[in-house]
Amino acid sequence: MTKFSLPNASQDLAGQVALVTGASAGLGRRFALVLAASGAKVAIAARRMELLQELAEEIRAAGGVALPLQLDVTDADQLLNAVAQAEAQLGTVQILVNNAGIPDAQRAHKMSVDLIDRVLDINVRAPWILSCEVARRLIEAEKPGRIVNLASRAAYAYDGRGAALYATSKMAVVRMTETLAVEWARYNINVNAIAPGAFSSEMMDGMLSRMGDITKGFPRQRLGDPAQLDSTLLFLVSPSSDFVTGTTVRVDDAQGGR
Repeated sequence: MTKFSLPNASQDLAGQVALVTGASAGLGRRFALVLAASGAKVAIAARRMELLQELAEEIRAAGGVALPLQLDVTDADQLLNAVAQAEAQLGTVQILVNNAGIPDAQRAHKMSVDLIDRVLDINVRAPWILSCEVARRLIEAEKPGRIVNLASRAAYAYDGRGAALYATSKMAVVRMTETLAVEWARYNINVNAIAPGAFSSEMMDGMLSRMGDITKGFPRQRLGDPAQLDSTLLFLVSPSSDFVTGTTVRVDDAQGGR
């Protein structure tokens, strides 16, 4: 007889500690609220401390636990320190959401070296460093973990209008997810990714101001609401996804085609 409940779909995160980067706005803010509402203690990290304080107050007012951490993800020392602070104040981080990222919005041959470095530092180097640090501490503590990376539909579909490096960096995130999943499966650390399409967010507002209404080219001519990512996030960080690792879930409303 199976040891699992019927259905095996628990989303209870009580007792878990989560760290979310890029949590001051957009998808990251929503992710932090969802994890806290599901019972996790949440370390929220970003550069804009005033926005993090507001988010922490909202989580606490709803009965949750939140720890705001000012973080520049281009600084390796700050990345390592964020994990250490979260562990010291909340406990071992068992859920990591690598959400921080930036677009480039430029033609490849027109990008400065500084911008190239910044896109790769934020979109690839930072999640790699954070994932490895969280995994190292989980392995030492002999605890299971869930890592969720944010890829993008741009990893699979590029229209040639700029942001080639962004698309490349997000495909790197997909491959990072696959390889680290294999490396850490023996330690019960699951690594998965979400590849969102175009969702309403602060970053999307900036893109729309430059490019106009991009939804006219989508099959359903709409942007996603961040709430439509809740179920995917919770599935990937909850016990019900125990047998799922190395997977990238596309949540893109068929915007990029197939």
